[in-house]
Amino acid sequence: MNLRDLKYLLALAEHRHFGRAAEASFASQPTLSTQIKKLEDELDVQIFERQSRGVLLTKVGESIIARARVILREVEAIRGIARNARDPESGSIRLGMFPTLGPYLLPHVVPALRARFPKLELLLIEEKTEELLAQLERGDVDAIVLALPAGDDTQNCAPLFEEPFLLALPRERAAEFAQTVRMIDLRNQEVLLLEEGHCLRTQALSLCALGGAAERSGFRATSLETLRQMVAANVGLTLLPQLSVMPPVANNEHIELRRFADPQPTRQLGLLWRKSDARDELMQTLAHILANCGRRVLGEPAQSERGLEP
Repeated sequence: MNLRDLKYLLALAEHRHFGRAAEASFASQPTLSTQIKKLEDELDVQIFERQSRGVLLTKVGESIIARARVILREVEAIRGIARNARDPESGSIRLGMFPTLGPYLLPHVVPALRARFPKLELLLIEEKTEELLAQLERGDVDAIVLALPAGDDTQNCAPLFEEPFLLALPRERAAEFAQTVRMIDLRNQEVLLLEEGHCLRTQALSLCALGGAAERSGFRATSLETLRQMVAANVGLTLLPQLSVMPPVANNEHIELRRFADPQPTRQLGLLWRKSDARDELMQTLAHILANCGRRVLGEPAQSERGLEP
């Protein structure tokens, strides 16, 4: 058994298909298949159940895959310690964000990160919250920005900033709402929401329940941009995070935005990374940059690095 075999195991467990697993592993299909069969023979157990359309994990296979992930994660941590000793600000960082944040925060963050870490390669991943958490656990990403609370005791978490929600309504309905709205003003309103899987949907549902609003039946958007277009078309109103309407995002003349009265509804964003990652100081600096970029765009004062310790 060697590390290459464990990587083959994880690739097949993820893709559930020998051809796709081999392609992801930059190996030939016969090589990957042979090595996995040799490992099963060595352990004298069946890890995968072969089927005509792919493979399934056996019960013992699930336990072996879980342990293999831990081993490879620890190996990567050892390599991280060596990298950190040589040059903590070189190499690469795989940073994940969810779709209702990434496109709106990254234009402000990337220039600051490039200026602070000129030798650091920044790899950006955009996925929904549950998939980002799974990727962080597997070691597919190094850090993720999520709406808090999130994560578990295997991860460090640095709170970044609070992002307010705004009420977005069609221009034709602007006279129905004051310039500053209250949650109670949403009573009996129907609100357009995202589809299942988006954390913003869960947050918006909670706010709707608080204000006495309900979800618009028969419609669920796949993105914030779809929501924006539906509001512009006078289909209904929705809740938008403030960064999604800040420059460089263009204004839409068919949409009116309203702030909520204090206490404003917000979402708390945070940076999560594995406690086993040796680059803790680098992650702290990354959190500091993310926090201050977000706060600056939202018109809030910057924080010191000390204020971001998990």
